[in-house]
Amino acid sequence: MAGTPGKMASIKQAPERSVIPERLRVPVPDFRNLGAILRVLACGNVLMLITVLVRMPHLREFSYHMTLMIARVELPLMLLAGLFYWLGPWLNRLHWRDLTLITCCMALALAIVFQAWILPPVDGDAFLRGVLWALGNAIAIVAYFRWRQISQMPALGEARILALTARIRPHFFFNCINGVLGVMRSDPKRAEQALESMAELFRELMRDSRELVQLCDEIELCNRYLELERLRLGERLNVKWELKHAPLNAQVPPLMLQPLLENAVCHGIEPNPEPGRILVRIVRRGNMLDMRISNPLNPGGGRRAGGNRMALGNIRERLTLFFDMEATLSTEEQDGEFRVRVRIPLRKEEK
Repeated sequence: MAGTPGKMASIKQAPERSVIPERLRVPVPDFRNLGAILRVLACGNVLMLITVLVRMPHLREFSYHMTLMIARVELPLMLLAGLFYWLGPWLNRLHWRDLTLITCCMALALAIVFQAWILPPVDGDAFLRGVLWALGNAIAIVAYFRWRQISQMPALGEARILALTARIRPHFFFNCINGVLGVMRSDPKRAEQALESMAELFRELMRDSRELVQLCDEIELCNRYLELERLRLGERLNVKWELKHAPLNAQVPPLMLQPLLENAVCHGIEPNPEPGRILVRIVRRGNMLDMRISNPLNPGGGRRAGGNRMALGNIRERLTLFFDMEATLSTEEQDGEFRVRVRIPLRKEEK
């Protein structure tokens, strides 16, 4: 019995801590995103409009009071948005309490500097009202962004579920298993590699999809998927990667390219009895990452448009959740090809 206390201690629960799991924390917005900066300006202008409407004695004086308010507020507000953008990478690492404190300090500093040295002199009451208004505006901006981030968290979870249901096609894995069985005796090494690829796909599908991954990892996963498809399509499936000018350390949403390639295989290669080629071109254009995927159109003219639109709509929704207004997804049919183009802001992993 002497060893009992030691055993009991080893199975005791760890001391309770008020630590919120990472997946449940409300993320701070990316202030390097154009959508976030526009929302800072919009929030300030809405609050400015409300202030004028509350203080205005008569509706006919709206233009005068609004012009006066804009002259005193718009430039400091734009400078505040500029500070958000400049300090974006640092602000993104803060907790909400620290973000609120920093935002209030920046707003108060701008209000004091502008009212004391730049704008026409005002009396003590007007000066105090200006400072309090700046403080209220700062709190309103942070409160709005926190509300927006909280409201987006269920959407992120739902988007992840939709992404899984759009990608996990039961007949795809059924075909993969049949393909492995077909080569198990004739080429056991290839069968082993195919099983490893299936395991890697499952691992990626089951992990949390709210963090960006490196482009090189996404490309490697796509190659594993294509290896599985070649088990049944053989020489009919040809994929050309143009990656000479691709920043392989760029950050992209997880499992973004794979469903686009899956669409290209399902709608461009599988229905066609002749060999077909899928072209994937990824380049950097300024501060944007440009990705294009093209595949042959079905010679029969029929496309499973419903599933295709659902998958593309799902990817478009996920791009919006990750990059707000800065990401685009477009499609076109031209010269006998179906083309998908995705443009996202260029983000690189910090060393």
